[in-house]
Amino acid sequence: MSAKPNIIISSLDAERLEKLLAGTLANAFPGKDALEAELARADVVEPRKMPPNVVTMNSTVRFRVADSAEEFTLTLVYPKDMDASGGKISILAPVGSALLGLAHGDEIEWPKPGGGLVKVRIEEVTYQPERAGEYHR
Repeated sequence: MSAKPNIIISSLDAERLEKLLAGTLANAFPGKDALEAELARADVVEPRKMPPNVVTMNSTVRFRVADSAEEFTLTLVYPKDMDASGGKISILAPVGSALLGLAHGDEIEWPKPGGGLVKVRIEEVTYQPERAGEYHR
C-alpha cells in the first residue's frame, strides 16, 4: 500500500466519531479498525481552523474511484443520517472512512469488504460545513 496522505479532522467530528465507535461492536462493520487507526493518526483542529478544502463530516465531495474511473458526488454522513436518496455515504462504509480528512487532490488506498483495495482521489470538496460557518451540526 502506498503512503497515506496526512489527514485533518475537526475536534467536533473526532469526538462524535469516537463516541460512535465506542458504542459499536468490534465486528459490526468491516473497516472499524481502519477507521479507528485513521482517527488515531489524524491532526485534530478546532472547527473554525479547518482548511476549506478538507472533507469533514457532512461535507459534499466529488471523488473518483480509480478501479472504475467513475466519479461520484456524495455527502459524508453519520449512520443515523443515511437515507434512500442515494446522495449520501456513511462514515462506516469503507469509501466513507477513506474520504474523511482528505483534501482536494489527495489519494488513498482503502480496504474493500471481502478483500482487495480501492483507490480514491478527491476531486473537489463542493460543500464543507465549517467553510459555510456551520460549526454545530
